[in-house]
Amino acid sequence: MIIQKDLPAGRHGKTLVNFKKAQSSIGKIIKMVEEGRYCIDIMQQNLAVIGLLKSAHQMLMENHLNTCFRKAFESKNEKRQQEMIQEILKVTKILNK
Repeated sequence: MIIQKDLPAGRHGKTLVNFKKAQSSIGKIIKMVEEGRYCIDIMQQNLAVIGLLKSAHQMLMENHLNTCFRKAFESKNEKRQQEMIQEILKVTKILNK
């Protein structure tokens, strides 16, 4: 696993905001369930969290493709290129489950 410290500030910031919003919303959803709130209201909040997480995922993927993935293909290192392709396929497969 590579630790990505050089994320562009704007992209990193928006991604982090989405994760923090999702985290806060999950706390609210838990409270709604504990209070026995109306199921549809809980499901709507749950879908909002899913939307935030999907958006964060998309931002991470775009950044990865524009940085790490691009560097691997510019390097002409075929082994690294294949590793990067396999990583993308693995993440895409998980997303589509």
